[in-house]
Order: sequence, then structure tokens, then C-alpha cells
Amino acid sequence: MADENEEVQLILEDAAERMDKSVEVLRHEADTIRTGRANAAMLDSVRVELYGTAMPLNQVATINAPDPRLLVVQPFDRSTLSAIEKELMRADLGMTPSNDGTVIRLPIPMMTQERRQEMVKRLHRFREEAHVAIRNVRRDALEHLRGLEKNKEISQDELRRDQDQLQKTTDEHIVRADEVSNKKEAELMEV
Repeated sequence: MADENEEVQLILEDAAERMDKSVEVLRHEADTIRTGRANAAMLDSVRVELYGTAMPLNQVATINAPDPRLLVVQPFDRSTLSAIEKELMRADLGMTPSNDGTVIRLPIPMMTQERRQEMVKRLHRFREEAHVAIRNVRRDALEHLRGLEKNKEISQDELRRDQDQLQKTTDEHIVRADEVSNKKEAELMEV
């Protein structure tokens, strides 16, 4: 009996961990959405071709946001400045880099209401993907639990109790995903 409960516990813990990862992915995706306020995560998608390898920008330069309307990219090696500037132009971030020979400044333009709406739609798509991922984890865990019940490793009462526990975990993660989304949406709509 102790082994079965241990197996159920492992299934529930694995489901919770996988749901946590779904919320983290949403948080990361939300960070990459431009809000009109400087954030180093906005440049996470930029990769720079150096020494024959495409490297993430944050591995070849320091990225700072000294004020809400400006990002400053300072390369570790000055000789990479033009390559970084070229990649920032090609990344089509809606920002025009200016190179002063030491650092690259990226002024962040004001966002139009239309652009904010676009970003909110994108955010909602990310949130829905997180919800689907969380529900898929729940479905997988339920299949495992039903398999245990079918093989007479747990009783129907235990199955019901474990399903309730799994549903509570799912609901908590859906709420966390919504909180991440709502916080980002509030930032987006801030003028």
C-alpha cells in the first residue's frame, strides 16, 4: 500500500513540476513582449554571429536599462560592436540602434494604442498556450492515475481523492498563469 501511495505522490509531484514549467515559459514569453518600458529581456531573441557561432546577445554584451526609455548594450569586446549593431538592425525590434564607438543605445519609442492592442493579443495567445499545456499535464497525470486504479493498485475512492488533488493543482497553476498575464497586460496598457 505504501508503494502505491508513493507512486501516486510521484505522479502528482511530476504534474505540479511540469505545470510550474508551463507558467515559467509564459513568464519568459511575457517578458519578451515590448511594453514601451526598457527591459533587457526584450533582446533575449537576438543572436549575434561571432567567431563562426551564433551566440545570444547577453553572452557577448552587458544589457542595461538606465531609464525606462533606453536600453544600453555594452559589448565585452569592442571589436564586436558593429556585428552586434548589425544584428540589432536585422532583428526588427522597432528600435533604431545608435553606436557611439563604445556602447549601442536603443531608444524605445512610445507605443501606439494599436500596437498595445497587438501586444495584448499576442500575450493572450501565450496565456492560452500555457493553459493548454497545463491541461495536457493534467490529462497525462489522470491517465496514469486511472491506469493505477484499473490495475487495482489504488481504490476508486483513492482515485477520486487523487483526481481532486490534481484538479486543485491545475486550478492553482491556471490562476498563476492568469496573474502573470494580467500583470503584463496592465504594463502594456499603461501609458
